[in-house]
Amino acid sequence: MAYATEKRNSEVIFLGTIGTRQCDIDKLIRKLHSKSAQLIFVYEAGPCGYWLYRYLAKKGLVCWVVAPSLIPKKAGDRVKTDRRDAAQLARLMRSGDLTPVYVPEVEDEAIRDLVRAREDAIGDLKAAKYRLKAFLLRQDIRYEGKANWGAAHLRWLAEIVCPTPAQQCVFQEYVRAVSDPHERLQRLEAELHEQVKNWRLYPVVEAIQAMRGVQFTVAVTVIAELGDLTRFENPRQLMSYLGLTPSECSSGERRRQGGITKAGNTHARRAMIEGAWAYRYPAKVSRHLQLRLEHLPKAIQDIAWKAQVRLCKRYRRLLARGKNANQVVVAIAREMAAFMWAIAREVQTAH
Repeated sequence: MAYATEKRNSEVIFLGTIGTRQCDIDKLIRKLHSKSAQLIFVYEAGPCGYWLYRYLAKKGLVCWVVAPSLIPKKAGDRVKTDRRDAAQLARLMRSGDLTPVYVPEVEDEAIRDLVRAREDAIGDLKAAKYRLKAFLLRQDIRYEGKANWGAAHLRWLAEIVCPTPAQQCVFQEYVRAVSDPHERLQRLEAELHEQVKNWRLYPVVEAIQAMRGVQFTVAVTVIAELGDLTRFENPRQLMSYLGLTPSECSSGERRRQGGITKAGNTHARRAMIEGAWAYRYPAKVSRHLQLRLEHLPKAIQDIAWKAQVRLCKRYRRLLARGKNANQVVVAIAREMAAFMWAIAREVQTAH
């Protein structure tokens, strides 16, 4: 723990380490209040979450949570210790060089935890399937059907007999390793569908599903990770937050742009790019999309159709110019964010 006064030339004072109990935090607050009536706390975002921010906010204190990636660092500074980090945070806070991150409400964070648990279950399921298929490949046991993991494939797995009892035991464990995360995924998806109905941002989740490629999973992931989209003043801020804007290294009259910055929220950016692949086909309203549109206001339907016409046309145009398909999809995802922002604004106006 370190603190700095408002005077620019004053030294940053190191207070040592403190405990994590509430009584330790209260003791620190009393100690600092004896030095100044106005206090501003700052700490790095990390695995410990936002409990300290919320505890200080309940006491009426100002607290900033800053992203480690946005903290200015000197190029030649290779020494990192807790003491130096604390002093650096206090110094940068005084100079105004820190940017706070968005802190979600407790209910928003609960939905986000459900979304991320679902993503983890999908990752575990993919890894388990890969191990099972690799084991069968080593035994030269190959499936001759058309599609993996369908009903026919599962029946085929149930009939497999390995050459030795040891290998049969391994096979059965690998099969169970596939079924367990699959069941967990189903439970999490059912719970997510149930919990999101009582969420304050559920109207926005429903509204952005009017867009093509934005089904329930993509919609709830984007809103759970980003929160209220209208907190961004304009779509460009949202695009930058998602890390979908191109990087730039320009000097003089030369302007040179590179790949996207990939700053901000990785989960939301991945969901956006997955949804953007739907725009590689001509614009049309499918049966599933029509079912999602039926109960939505006409203003939102108009925004979604305008987005579909523009983005499908833009995909074909960029592809015709020789752009790589992955680059085109990222460009489509960037513009999708702008239309999502417009729909969120429309929902806010309606309510």
